[in-house]
Amino acid sequence: MIREREMEQYRISVIVPVYNAEKYLAECVDSLLAQDYPCKEIILVDDGSKDAGGRMCDEYAAAHPDTVRVIHKENGGLVSAWTCGLKAAQGKYLCFVDSDDWADACMLSDLGRHLTGSDAEIISSDYVIEDSGSSRFVYQALAPGEYDRQKLLHEVIPHILGDERRPVHISRCMKLIARELLEKNLRYADERIRMGEDLNVMFPTLLDTQRLYVADHKAYYHYRYVYESMIHNYDPGMMDNITLLFGNLRKTAAEKAASWPEDEAAAFAGQEPEKVLNDEIDREYILSLLLALKNEARGNPSGYRKNIKKIAASSPAAEMIRTVPVTVSDKANRLLYHTLKHPDILSVSLLRLAMKVFYMSRK
Repeated sequence: MIREREMEQYRISVIVPVYNAEKYLAECVDSLLAQDYPCKEIILVDDGSKDAGGRMCDEYAAAHPDTVRVIHKENGGLVSAWTCGLKAAQGKYLCFVDSDDWADACMLSDLGRHLTGSDAEIISSDYVIEDSGSSRFVYQALAPGEYDRQKLLHEVIPHILGDERRPVHISRCMKLIARELLEKNLRYADERIRMGEDLNVMFPTLLDTQRLYVADHKAYYHYRYVYESMIHNYDPGMMDNITLLFGNLRKTAAEKAASWPEDEAAAFAGQEPEKVLNDEIDREYILSLLLALKNEARGNPSGYRKNIKKIAASSPAAEMIRTVPVTVSDKANRLLYHTLKHPDILSVSLLRLAMKVFYMSRK
């Protein structure tokens, strides 16, 4: 753990992808400028914004030339934007903040106190969902504290994916990440993936982490629930996205397992590392199918029945639904999981009604 007077040796690069964000950008950037951490840079990556967001980025850079840098690029999507910022970063550690979110002023300094200078460490905190004037805290399942490599192997790596409540948040946000650790795994970032893009790169990054520190129920990061954003609208290509994502995850598992040190493999109680990783990927796949059903029931009024049945009967979904055990406790997820296993007319109709009632109440 570093002392206050040593913090300036641990420069943090805060990377903010910006696309059509004029409505929320000021609150986001102002919250970052207010951070009391003494050694930081803020990199605003304008991903071809069509609104005033790009101009606002330039105004911030002009007003704070020692702290704010701006990169303007053609629109390429979220992954291309944050990877562009990563490549320009000068800090030893990275912090990602999306342009419609914001952070408490103490986030960097409080998390920074737990840095050790390692090139393979992550400091992870919690977050708050800000939804139409209400706030909901989301905490990681892992007990707060430090996890060295052995504890990671036993308590974290077999459970990174596949649980409703993750042991550690899979998002690149609400963390401090050693730049070298993420750079090592940047090749797994796939710009074609729209849903689960963080999972695609943070999964291999967490597999390589040597030290993880979980903050003690510190929800510094405020995630704004924007109903008009892409993630909350109907996506006709979601199943194609899921297929691509999980194909990538299985390739990642095979590559990482092939180079797994023998002494670390012993932590998996006689199981091959690739099997351990694929088991959790299987569970995560089932949970992703729940999102696919929600996508159909919520946003596809003319074709949801046909598509839900198609998803449940597709390969490899049908076999995995039958053979992969998943624990589901959330009420909405229980209904989705029941419908996934029993996509009859009654179940599908009840799901559609539940989605209509929930989202109509949010408008």
